[in-house]
Amino acid sequence: MQLPYVYRVTKYDPADRDEHGHYTGTEDTVSDHGTIEAAYLQAVLAFAVETGIDRLSVREPQVPALASFGLERPLRNFGLEGLFPTGLTGFHEGAEVPLDIGLELVRLMLRDSGAWCRLEAEGTFAVHVGWDQYLYVSSSRPCEEALARTRALGLFPERLDASPYGFEAEEEGVQRPGNDDFWADLHRAVADGSAGVLEETYLDGASRWHRLTHDTVDTVRAGVMPRARLAVWPPLSSDIDAVLRALPTEGLVEGVWQDNDGHIQCAIADETAFPELTARLRSATAAALLSVYAGESVPLFTAVMPDNDGVLRARWRTEPTPNDRNWALRHPEG
Repeated sequence: MQLPYVYRVTKYDPADRDEHGHYTGTEDTVSDHGTIEAAYLQAVLAFAVETGIDRLSVREPQVPALASFGLERPLRNFGLEGLFPTGLTGFHEGAEVPLDIGLELVRLMLRDSGAWCRLEAEGTFAVHVGWDQYLYVSSSRPCEEALARTRALGLFPERLDASPYGFEAEEEGVQRPGNDDFWADLHRAVADGSAGVLEETYLDGASRWHRLTHDTVDTVRAGVMPRARLAVWPPLSSDIDAVLRALPTEGLVEGVWQDNDGHIQCAIADETAFPELTARLRSATAAALLSVYAGESVPLFTAVMPDNDGVLRARWRTEPTPNDRNWALRHPEG
């Protein structure tokens, strides 16, 4: 839903823009971690208070995906520690956060700390950060007092028709929900040996991989993050030499491997990280290499987890596989 009042809030004086709208002044494009950053946050607070909201929903959260070997947890260095009472698992699609936590997430985005999301109160308010300290606030109200407060803080609010970073819905099509029907099909695929691992994308750029057996499918289901995207893949290969022979000389690739403790790990790497990826794969008990380029590595079938009431509210989608399309033909009601 496009809100009627959209503002771009920046520290860049419109008087210092050329005829194309490009800023030509001397303001830095990074956060000062000080008074200007604080002004941005006070401006967001003013718009939120005047709109009448005190909670925000996290939408389409993401973190950088490229491998950084040696990190114990994928989210460790993205600035999220200590923000959520439940730990890093609190940052997920659809998570509701109080306004003060929302402001801290805006701070992280202003600092380009790695974590990014849209923050929204459905039908009334939205805020997100673009490149170079460009902040976008949308409201169901004109927020004249917040505009005055923003100017008093030394920032420049400008009315827009829409944010360039607003959510754009994909074309309607197949999107299978991760409901009982999906998990029953997964049980059958594990039993016949066609499925062996489940990829759970809980943030855009961060995934967990789960080894699947008849005894583990239900346990995996119970631990899946809210609104996660799911992809079912064949079993990993125990022929490590064959997997390594398939490693390209350059480009991006996703390595998935099972360590000696039976845990599944993954990393997206470019050629600069191939030596470390190779070392990890050589010590693995089973592994696979997956292309990150569209259409080159296709899972068996996919889904997105619905909410507890069975409604699929996540806006992100999976790329439908042939199996997903066959499912849609069998279930035209979705």
